[in-house]
Amino acid sequence: MSPYDPSAYPPFAVTVDLVVLTVRRHALCALVVRRGEAPFQGRWALPGGFVKGDEDLGAAAARELAEETGLCAHDPASPAANGAHLEQLATYGAPERDPRMRVVSVAHLALAPDLPAPRAGGDANSARWAPVDALFDHEGGFGRDDEQPTPLAFDHARILGDGVERARSKIEYSSLATAFCPAEFTVGELRRVYEAVWGVALDPRNFHRKVTGTPGFLVPSGGTTTRQGGRPAQLFRAGGATVLNPPMLRPEV
Repeated sequence: MSPYDPSAYPPFAVTVDLVVLTVRRHALCALVVRRGEAPFQGRWALPGGFVKGDEDLGAAAARELAEETGLCAHDPASPAANGAHLEQLATYGAPERDPRMRVVSVAHLALAPDLPAPRAGGDANSARWAPVDALFDHEGGFGRDDEQPTPLAFDHARILGDGVERARSKIEYSSLATAFCPAEFTVGELRRVYEAVWGVALDPRNFHRKVTGTPGFLVPSGGTTTRQGGRPAQLFRAGGATVLNPPMLRPEV
């Protein structure tokens, strides 16, 4: 048997890319960063980077999230701690997806409540929240008001599309929509999350009946709020259910 020769195999690298979604001003938004280095220098891209030799994929995704955006991933071991929901999305390994070398990316999906302007770090020289609809403008790509629109770098438009569809489908059958909400929220605030993620208008009374009647979805916190104006609205927090039965089905558009 011939000895193992590492040089006989082509080198390749592993990266993590992050689809970070939040709801801002009643719109589903994704985090994008302007690349500060080649390739695609100056183009907008999803945050991410190379996996280090001594870390696993989840740790790499959490590190990149913190380094490039200032956001921390939620720690399941500390339920009281705030942080972004982070889960593995999919793997992308087309041979020509990165002009530098063969690069396989393990994308992750991160969800968090309404967040302030992010900070840029790593090889990103700016970072911003952008409405998902604007990022999916296939006519000319994405650009700020004072710049020429260009497509997202690498295959990040495809990764973003997969991440958005994961979020849209997952809030049908799981309690993941509460990851877009603060610790205590009203039914109206939760409804606006569903409306932003799905891109549809929902009947308030029907929605209230469904979410409050789904076992384990919401738990009354005992308080009320007038932050939406009008009469005091009851506050809820996420219940213990992870799977919704019956599910919250997306309206057909």
